[in-house]
Amino acid sequence: MTDRYGRRFPYLRLSIVPACNFRCTYCLPHGYRAAPGAAAPLSLPEVARLLRGFAALGMHKLRITGGEPSVRHDLTEVLRTAAAIPGVRKLAMTTNGTLLSRRLGEWTEAGLNAINVSVDSLDRASFARITGHDRLEDILAGIDMALAAGLPSVKLNAVLLRDVNDRELPAWLDYLRDHAVGLRFIELMQTGDNLAFFRDHHVRAETLETQLLEAGWEALPRAADAGPAREYRHADYAGRIGIIAPYSKDFCSGCNRLRVTATGDLRLCLFGEFGIPLRPFLQQDDQLDDLVRAIGGQLVHKERTHYLHQGRTGITPHLASTGG
Repeated sequence: MTDRYGRRFPYLRLSIVPACNFRCTYCLPHGYRAAPGAAAPLSLPEVARLLRGFAALGMHKLRITGGEPSVRHDLTEVLRTAAAIPGVRKLAMTTNGTLLSRRLGEWTEAGLNAINVSVDSLDRASFARITGHDRLEDILAGIDMALAAGLPSVKLNAVLLRDVNDRELPAWLDYLRDHAVGLRFIELMQTGDNLAFFRDHHVRAETLETQLLEAGWEALPRAADAGPAREYRHADYAGRIGIIAPYSKDFCSGCNRLRVTATGDLRLCLFGEFGIPLRPFLQQDDQLDDLVRAIGGQLVHKERTHYLHQGRTGITPHLASTGG
């Protein structure tokens, strides 16, 4: 899969459910509310057919997202189905970690080999204010379990919020000294329904990068199938730090991922203006050729960049709706 700008797309992010059980201030501050008449998420057979189509086009890295994927009762079967698709080499999941300590074993047995856990603060009170849940200690225990189990890739995601958690770098550095995780600091993005919050709490991620470089952290080369983070390492720390800065220059030049929503719409960009319904091509096993043509024929419409700098957020009302 290659677009008209020469970018290749070996990486798919698949949302399997739009619902989330957290009330994060930057995403779903009032909790998840299903739209009236909303379609059901893709079934297991539909997921399998979708993934076979993407694998036929060269997809080899898959990330399961939501909403919160663990809200879906058959998550383990989704993972097992995905792991069985020929060509899928890396099976990752992004989660808030509330079930990690209880279900890590069955998820890894099903084929999960990489996990990102959302941890927006290491301060228990701040974490509860951001997420609406006082679950930090249990989530950190689940992360320790994942490390002890030898999961090949364990990463943490923290959305940077001005005057909320943007002064916590010293605490994070203490944590990274002996935790071999990849920590992702994510710049807050404007979506369709968070403009006031964005204006109050947006902070440029480059500020943090400057602090890291001044403290002796070294930038790493980007892997071909990596996500959007610019990674840094330091000899004194077991963990690494990644910066995801969507408002930085040329952020989209290295884009290598496509997205599919929980109901089967292909999104060429998280902040795109339209979705392409793939569900009609997922009803029978003999529709694979039609599905492949439908996916491949859309790449010509992928834009060179998003338009967040102009305040254009596309059809994404909040990140849970598409799978951030």
